[in-house]
Amino acid sequence: MTSPSTPADMANALRALSMDAVQRANSGHPGAPMGMAEMAVALWSRHLRHDPSDPHWPDRDRFVLSNGHASMLLYALLHLTGYDLSIDDLKAFRQLGSRTPGHPEVGHTPGVETTTGPLGQGLTNAVGFALAEKLLAHEFNRPGHAIVDHHTYVFHGDGCLMEGISQEAISLAGVWQLNKLVALYDDNGISIDGPVQGWFADDTAARFRACGWDVIGPIDGHDVALVDTALARARISAQRPTLIICKTRIGQGSPNRADTAKAHGEPLGAAEIALTRAAIGWAHAPFEIPDAVRLAWDARENGQAAHRGWQQRFAAYRAAHPALAAEFERRVLQRALPADFAETVAETLVRFGQSTEHVASRKASQKVLAQLAPRIPELLGGSADLTGSNLTDFPGCGAVTGGHVEGRHIHYGVREFGMAAVMNGLALHGGFIPYGGTFLTFSDYSRNALRMAALMKQRVLHVFTHDSIGLGEDGPTHQPVEHAASLRLIPNLDVWRPCDEAETAVAWVHALSQADRPSALLLSRQNLPAQPRTPAQVLEIRRGGYVLSDRAQAQAVLLATGSEVGMAVAAQQRLDALGVPVRVVSIPSTTVFDRQDAAWRRTVLGTGLPRIGVEAGVSRWWGQYGCVAALGVDRFGESGPAAAVFAHVGLTVEALVELVQQTLAAEAA
Repeated sequence: MTSPSTPADMANALRALSMDAVQRANSGHPGAPMGMAEMAVALWSRHLRHDPSDPHWPDRDRFVLSNGHASMLLYALLHLTGYDLSIDDLKAFRQLGSRTPGHPEVGHTPGVETTTGPLGQGLTNAVGFALAEKLLAHEFNRPGHAIVDHHTYVFHGDGCLMEGISQEAISLAGVWQLNKLVALYDDNGISIDGPVQGWFADDTAARFRACGWDVIGPIDGHDVALVDTALARARISAQRPTLIICKTRIGQGSPNRADTAKAHGEPLGAAEIALTRAAIGWAHAPFEIPDAVRLAWDARENGQAAHRGWQQRFAAYRAAHPALAAEFERRVLQRALPADFAETVAETLVRFGQSTEHVASRKASQKVLAQLAPRIPELLGGSADLTGSNLTDFPGCGAVTGGHVEGRHIHYGVREFGMAAVMNGLALHGGFIPYGGTFLTFSDYSRNALRMAALMKQRVLHVFTHDSIGLGEDGPTHQPVEHAASLRLIPNLDVWRPCDEAETAVAWVHALSQADRPSALLLSRQNLPAQPRTPAQVLEIRRGGYVLSDRAQAQAVLLATGSEVGMAVAAQQRLDALGVPVRVVSIPSTTVFDRQDAAWRRTVLGTGLPRIGVEAGVSRWWGQYGCVAALGVDRFGESGPAAAVFAHVGLTVEALVELVQQTLAAEAA
């Protein structure tokens, strides 16, 4: 008879798989997985409620590995507990096309909840997960029917806490009273450069307590019973998130590499692995796991039982509250837009498509929101302390502040990066389509979270207002110049810079329609003229670029975005008087336009005519559309009234007319 497996055996299985996979790949980070093994045993075998046969069960607990370089810990856990991840997948760790990439990737490996690696963002995503759970529980749970009731657990290390975003995250989690968020801190005191005392001497416990967290420890992170007890205590917290400080040794079990930076990001080597096997009593070949250990780790039976229990509770909920159950299924299980979304789109385009109002596109955005939000209850907005400037609220939205969760607008405070990463967590969790606002120039603060949303293919909407030198008096620190072009470089991110209410409405509708990509809406502070269009042209906006105003026998094509579309139309009219007909093309979304078929792009851009771009930003990127000239802003702005700043940098109708004339003269020469 096989002897039953012990917690030490279970932990050593994680160590062995981690060091073996890293060694086979000759690349990776064995130290953290080896150091967090007992933490993982306590959580995954005694507390984490999950179903390996259905990684998307909506009421599962969420587990986030914020220190994503420790990915082999997660892959070993997924394999051993019964997810669709084979031993051959572990052997292919870090190889091209494998299901076990160097850092965890959501949608790529079953059981991975979020893509981690950029430190601190996993912890912040976890705050988004926990906030989503709290908001959904408030919205859908009814007396006797708790269909939303799960925890979010996150492992993180010193590096996550060094990143500034971690302070944004822990502050928000504390003020939101996310009591179902439990963070386990792998406090091993080692980073790539060595012992951290020389650059990280924070009083971590005091820091978290000051932000409204319960703090347990420090405890021995290699004592499964102690970690188990701490987790049990954390699970009953009524109002506060919990930090469990686990003192560990990086590379635990390795005789010569434990407690050293060498264990952090290098394979142990064959000789050291042999010594480690002897030291921990693991007398098994690489990638070999004894049956008793596999049985101890297997979570399928318990997971399926927990899942069935929830399905029974949901059936009772559906019987008692059929309308709520149907809405929960739509938003959380199916992640589908409302059944009448097409009707909502049609009404929105009718209302705004022929608008003659001259308003700032940020104001147009708010008006569109007021139209859409009552029909799309999963829309969850916010702003990084600029609500009155970004105009991301709408009538009756209410506010999510402190422990109050009745509203649909979140006050993130001055935390652009944190806001973006929390929104990623909200989107990943399901049940919400998050959007958040700040000034476009501050997209730099949140850029990596935008990139992660694009990489993870999450429907997250970023409302970036004050999109150019047109914001005026705040000056060059607040006047974005390179930002629009820079955001357009991020793969899978749709960037919209609408010129009026009609284009703003289409931008919102299109962004909501994209289930597998984030969007950025770049909006003006200053009022913009409404452009007349036919109904057909309103529909063409959805293609990202279209002919807004044409002339017979056009001699040139003006390509413009956002606030400069009005400038291009005004220049066209002046050129008419000079006997120089030109076509005006509006490209509210270059990213969407670039995905159109070649025939459409040729139809819009024309052939055989010189093209001239105009945008209040860096000009050189216009070359991708074959522009022979461009009018832009290839310098920082100035502080002053918007009209004066435009004139000062030479971005005027007169300058554009002159550029067209010069270009045509050069073409004729």
